[in-house]
Amino acid sequence: MKAKPKTELAHEFIERFPRHSQRAIAHALYAEHPKRFTLDEAISLVKNVILRNKGKSLPPVAYDKANAGKVPPALPKSHAKPWLPFVVDHSKGLRVGILSDIHIPYHDDAAVACALDQLERSKVNLILLNGDLCDFYKISRWEQDPEKRTFAQEIADIRQFLAHLRHRFPSAEIILKLGNHEERLWPYIWRKCPELLGIDALSFGALIHADKHGVEIVGEQRIIMLGKLPVLHGHEMPKGMTSPVNPARGMFLRVSDRGLMGHLHRTSEHTETTMLDRTITCWSTGCLCDMNPEYARLNKWNHGFAEVAVSRNGEFSVTNHRIRHGRIL
Repeated sequence: MKAKPKTELAHEFIERFPRHSQRAIAHALYAEHPKRFTLDEAISLVKNVILRNKGKSLPPVAYDKANAGKVPPALPKSHAKPWLPFVVDHSKGLRVGILSDIHIPYHDDAAVACALDQLERSKVNLILLNGDLCDFYKISRWEQDPEKRTFAQEIADIRQFLAHLRHRFPSAEIILKLGNHEERLWPYIWRKCPELLGIDALSFGALIHADKHGVEIVGEQRIIMLGKLPVLHGHEMPKGMTSPVNPARGMFLRVSDRGLMGHLHRTSEHTETTMLDRTITCWSTGCLCDMNPEYARLNKWNHGFAEVAVSRNGEFSVTNHRIRHGRIL
C-alpha cells in the first residue's frame, strides 16, 4: 500500500486539530508518524501548509441548538452558595445603636458606659454589635503572654456583658455581627482540634450564651441592611486599606456605595456627589476598647459609636458620636 504524501498527512492533522497551535499539531503528527518525520520536519511542514492556506476559514465548531443553555451532565456539582445581605425589618421604623470594636475583656469601661447611657436616653429598639465584641486574645495566631487571662475568663466576661446589655435593654433586638476577632475561633479549632468541629455545645453562639440573652448572630461576613444603609464590620473589604488617611473615604473607594463600618477604630465621614446628583456618604465609627494596647501603643484611634434612625421607607440618618474621657464630644 502506497504511503500518503507528507503534505496530505499534515493537512489531515491540521483539520483534526483546528484550534491547536502549529507546534502542538506538529508534535501530534510526529508522535503518530515518527518513522516518516523528525520533529523539526513536522514543525516546518505544518507551518508551511498553514501559510499556504492562510485566509481559509477553519471548520466551524458544532452548535447543538436543542441543548443550548443546559448544564452538561458531566459538569461537577457546584459548591457555591448565594451570599445575601442580612436584612433587618424596618417596617415599623428603627432606632439603632451601633457599637463596634469593644474587644472584651480589653474594653474601656468609661467609653462603654457613656455609649450605653446615650442609647438608653435615645430609647433604641435595636443594638447592633458590629464586630469585635470579643478580643479572643488567647486563641490568636499572634504570640500571647501566658500570664494574661485565660480563654475561659474571656468567655465569662463576654457572657457577663451580654447579660448586662439585656438587663439594660430588655425589649431591644440585639444583633451580633462577627468581626475578624470572633473569626479567630474557627481557624484555632481547625489547627488544634478539628475533632471538635460540629459539636453544638462548642459553637460560638453556645459559648457566649447568645440564645439565653436573645442575641442573633450574623456570620459569613454578610452585609447588614438597616433600611437603605449597608453596614459592614470592615474586614470584609479588599485588603490594602489598613490605614487610609480617612477610613470612610477608603470604604467609598472600595465599595463605590454608601455604607457604615467599624474595624479601624476611627470616627470619619466622606461624601461624594455623582454626575446624576446622587449623594453617597460613608461613615466609620470609633472603638470602645483600650486605646493603647501592647500591639499598638501609638495610633490614631478614638472612642466612639453611632446612632441610626431608619424610617419605614428605609431612609436613614446617621449620628456618629465621638467620645473623649468618657463623655460625648
